Amino acid sequence: MRARAWPSYSQDMIRRQPVSATADHAEERTNPAARLGFQPGQVVQEIGYDDDVDQELREAIEGVIESDLVDEDYDDVADAVVLWFRDDDGDLTDALVDATTYIEEGGAILLLTPKTGRSGYVEPSDISEAATTAGLTAAKSVSVGKDWSGSRLATPKAAKTKR
Repeated sequence: MRARAWPSYSQDMIRRQPVSATADHAEERTNPAARLGFQPGQVVQEIGYDDDVDQELREAIEGVIESDLVDEDYDDVADAVVLWFRDDDGDLTDALVDATTYIEEGGAILLLTPKTGRSGYVEPSDISEAATTAGLTAAKSVSVGKDWSGSRLATPKAAKTKR
């Protein structure tokens, strides 16, 4: 009977390293824009831009969609909306209702609000109530940067598309 040779240390280490199925899976874990569901070729409208926004997140979204974000003056429908909102920006329900007019039915709004303890923080209960009143469904909440949290809100699909 032959003795089994043990693999060398380097072969053993290579074999134990986690491997993702595709590069896309790795990007989804590391790139917040990919994790949030943005796709190449999408038109993404940005509302509420100011000096305090997370520039790295903006650049990550632009990298994934392979284009610049369009601003509030864009006059066509978008695939998604990025809405930066602070507590003193007015009525959140109104802002969400307005944002839904800019996107395709079934599209998504990424509502970005300052994290707890930051100036402009918005209570999660206020976000939930405003989303429900605006006819949106909260899909998920995520941390998207040092100072911002994101809530992915889905618009309802038209009844006729469900038939």
